[in-house]
This record gives sequence, C-alpha cells and structure tokens, in this order.
Amino acid sequence: MIEITNLYKNFAKVEVLKGINLEIKKGGIFAILGPNGSGKTTLIKSILGMVIPRSGEIFINSTNIHNKWDYRKNINYLPQIANFPNNLSVIELIDMIKNLREKPTNDIELIELFALKPFLDKKLRNLSGGTRQKVNIVLAFMFDSEMLILDEPTTGLDPVSLIKLKKMIQLEKEKGKTIIITSHIMSFVEEIADEVVFLLDGNIYFKGTIAQLKSQTQQTNLELAIAGILTENNV
Repeated sequence: MIEITNLYKNFAKVEVLKGINLEIKKGGIFAILGPNGSGKTTLIKSILGMVIPRSGEIFINSTNIHNKWDYRKNINYLPQIANFPNNLSVIELIDMIKNLREKPTNDIELIELFALKPFLDKKLRNLSGGTRQKVNIVLAFMFDSEMLILDEPTTGLDPVSLIKLKKMIQLEKEKGKTIIITSHIMSFVEEIADEVVFLLDGNIYFKGTIAQLKSQTQQTNLELAIAGILTENNV
C-alpha cells in the first residue's frame, strides 16, 4: 500500500531522514517507534504531504504522491499535537471538519462512546488535555477511510478511554484497513501492533514483527528489546 524509496529530509543543517526505504502492506497495524528526534513524525508528515522531502519517492497504492493531494481523502489522521482554534466549541469543530471533508460520518456514535455530550458546547480552550484528546480521536475515526495514521494516540487518555481506543483500532483492522501508529507506550504497541519499524537518527534499525525483534535482541518484552537497540547504539 505504501512504498518509500531513498527518502531524505533535512531542516536547515539537521538531516532528519537519511535514505529511508520502507514498505507497508495493506491491512494491519504498523507501529513506527523511536526516541524523540528519530524522525517518526517527519516520516508520517511526509506520507501525508505535510512535509516535502529533499529527495526520494513515496507511492501509495502504486501512485507517486508528489504534487498530489487527492489521495489524502482516503486517510484519517490524528496528529500528536492538534492546534485547532481555541475559540471554537467542540460541536463547531466537529461540524467544521465534517463540512470540509464531505464524507459520511459516525460522529454521533463516537461522541456517545467517549461521553462527550456534556462538552459539545464548551470551547476547546476550556477542555482538559484528556478531553481534547477524546475530541481528536472522534475527528480521526468518524470518517470511513482505508488508512488511519495515529501519532501518539494514547496521550492523556484515562484507562477506560484507552481500552475503548484499542477496541476501535482492532475493529478498523478487522475491516481490512491499514493503521499506522507512533507511541512511546511499549505495552500499548506490544498489545496491538502486527509489525514494527524502529527509527534512530533518521535511519531504520529494524523492521519486522515484535516476535522477531524479541528474538533478535534476545529479550522477553518489547520495552527491553527497544532498550537493547538503544544500548547497542550508545543512545
């Protein structure tokens, strides 16, 4: 579904992606892991067309996305930091996004699921971080698209909401969708991901299943396996 070849990106003198080659197949949950500054968000934003690489190519469904935008109609995106206008109410924001995308939605069901009805008329600036994240999740999941990109989706969520999020992700997987996730919560990744890629300093150090990573690092869980890679590279 996604094929990335020889992707380079720098910001001023800092090289963030250093010749990334990566293939993500259709269907399943794919986690992009790495410490802060490893290039995860830059890679995601390159796929979304929000960052323009210095060189290299990205293909989605065999189509080169360079200078194209319509492919994004089939992607739902949850950013790590969502900067929506604070003077909007929750319902105003939801309605605005619905009007922009003009696709069928299941927002009413999601609002019920995350108990957001009491907050619909509240301004975004008055919401707690956890409630804002629930609103962001509704925005990311309310459209039926073939790909979901979720950048740190668990941020600020209480345990009950986290369980609901995991169930939603699994349901989307069962529909045959491709789900790309970044997270620093290794227990979350280990529970849901089918495959992981580990980025460090703009390079890929591992791509495969969690079982393969554990075997390669001779560790019993994902957190220890990642720590092993970091230790080997003196991070």
